[in-house]
Parts: sequence; C-alpha cells; structure tokens
Amino acid sequence: MRRITLLLLLTLLLLTAGVMYVVLPQVQSARRCADAAPEVIHSSTGPNINIYSSAVSDTVRLMVFADTHLWMSDEREEPYREYSARMAGAYHSVKHFQTGTPTTPEESFLSTIRLAQSRGVDAIAMLGDIVSYPSERAVEWVGEVLDTVAIPCYYTSGNHDWHYEGMVGSSEHLRERWRAERLMSLFGDHDPDAYAVEVGGVRVLLVDDSNYKITPEQRDAVAAEVKSGKPFILMHHIPFYAPSRSVSFGIGHPEWGAATDSGYKIERREQWPAEGHTEVDYEFYDLATTAPNLLASIAGHVHSYGVDIIHGRPHYTVGANATGAYYIVNIMPMAN
Repeated sequence: MRRITLLLLLTLLLLTAGVMYVVLPQVQSARRCADAAPEVIHSSTGPNINIYSSAVSDTVRLMVFADTHLWMSDEREEPYREYSARMAGAYHSVKHFQTGTPTTPEESFLSTIRLAQSRGVDAIAMLGDIVSYPSERAVEWVGEVLDTVAIPCYYTSGNHDWHYEGMVGSSEHLRERWRAERLMSLFGDHDPDAYAVEVGGVRVLLVDDSNYKITPEQRDAVAAEVKSGKPFILMHHIPFYAPSRSVSFGIGHPEWGAATDSGYKIERREQWPAEGHTEVDYEFYDLATTAPNLLASIAGHVHSYGVDIIHGRPHYTVGANATGAYYIVNIMPMAN
C-alpha cells in the first residue's frame, strides 16, 4: 500500500513538473513580448487626458484646442465681404462649455492661453478653425497674443481657416492660396501639409487633412513616424472614422462622398467627389490607426468631446474653443 502511495506521489510530481515546464516558457514568452511593445494606459476626465507610456522617460504637458472661430475683421476685408458674411455673423456670443455663462471666441482664446501659461505646458497645439475665414485681422490678432507667450506654438489648419464661401476654386487650390497669403505666420517655418516636432522626447505630428483628403506625402509622413519607433501623437483637424460615426468623422469614412455631402450648398463650396476616398486616404487611415507607437490622435471639427478606440488606440476629439473648450494632455512615464 505504501509502495502504491509513493508511486502515485511520484507520478503526481512528474505530471506537475511537466505542466510547469509547458506553462512557464509560455508565460516568459508573453512577458518578453510585453516588454518589447511599449505599454500605454490612458485616463480622461473632462478636458484632461493622462497618457502613461513605458516608452516615455519624462513628463510632457500639452495644451491642445481647435475651433475658436474668431471672426474679427477690418477695412482690408471689404473686397471679400460677399465671401465672409455668413461666418462673420457666427459665434458672436456663445456659452462657456463648463459654466454656461456667455462668452466670446476672443475671451475663450485668451483664457486658454492664460491657462496654458499657468499650467506650465511644454507646447501649445492649435488644430484648425482658429478663424472662421481667412481674415487678415483675426490672424494678426492671434499672432499678437502668441507673441506674448514664451511657449512653443504649433498649428495646422481647419476647413474654415482658408475657406471664403462662394469663392470659385477647388478645395486644394483655395487651401493652397489662402494658407500662403494669410496663414503662414501661424505655421512658421513648417510645411503646412505635414510636419513633426519633438517635445520632451515625444514626437508630435501635425497633418492638414482639412479638405478630408490625404496626399502621398502626408501618408509618408505618418509612415516615417511609425518606422522611427518613437512614441508620437497625431494632431489633425478632421477626425478618424469609427463605426456609427457621421461623415464629419471623415478621414477613412467609407460613406464619405457626394451622396452624403449635406453642407456644400450652405458653405458654397465644391461638392465632395462622387467616388469618395482614394486609396491613399485609406492607406493613411490604416497606418495611423494601427501604428504601434501611436500614443493617441487628437482632432477638432465636430465641436464636441469624444474618444473612439480603434485597434486599441484612442482617437480624441476636442470641444469648440469658441466656448472655451481645450485639452490638457499629460504624457507621463509608466509607474513601476
């Protein structure tokens, strides 16, 4: 009886050893994979985003906003009144996104810049529609405010920044013209189509997708960030498509095109193309939403806070800065 018991115990020990031999290498292999891929954790409350990443060694803080819709103008606007009239009459009085009290786009912009200073951000990112049309006075005013701030400021344009309603021309032509004639002071020395900067070890890629279309060079800019392996944030104006989202989330949206363009008449612009997105548009979407080193993307345009998780990465939208909305983005090392 004792011999049988010993044999049973020995068999049990051997089986246990065999199981441990099988399981442990699998666990170790999984841990090696986890170590190889940067770990990222997000938390978000109201206008605050916290990103923890194993690929980041220092804390980086960004102020991000879009859609201020400044409408100021002066006598230089006279030749263009027929094109700016509708948007010049918009956003004169709005309600603050938190308090509900009346405010204006100018006060919201100033409050946001003051907050950026008080919070000690490392950079400011403005993601388009800062002005409601390419007004010389409004762009000058933005520059005058930013000149008082000792914080790097980066900008990409939105669909209203360069659009005079009713002016003849394709979106590509009008965007190129009015970026060059009115908006380059906001871009600085950067390529307005796409450019990347490094802020405290984090790459920030700004892409002008404000006409819902992507060029091969913009696609390649994302590919270069992916290839680098460095952690990066993508900043743009038109947000990415996610299932159930409207065509305002137009980048990569399979239904985007002439059949769903309900705004071209009131905005007095060319209609979206009947064929919808190009292959390059979809390649850009796929690259950006599957990039393993992407920390997040942030866009404006839809005037509301939101987040969609696409392939495990968050893609945020920010409320309209005309109402005071913004994001403070804190990128921090992963806690041990």
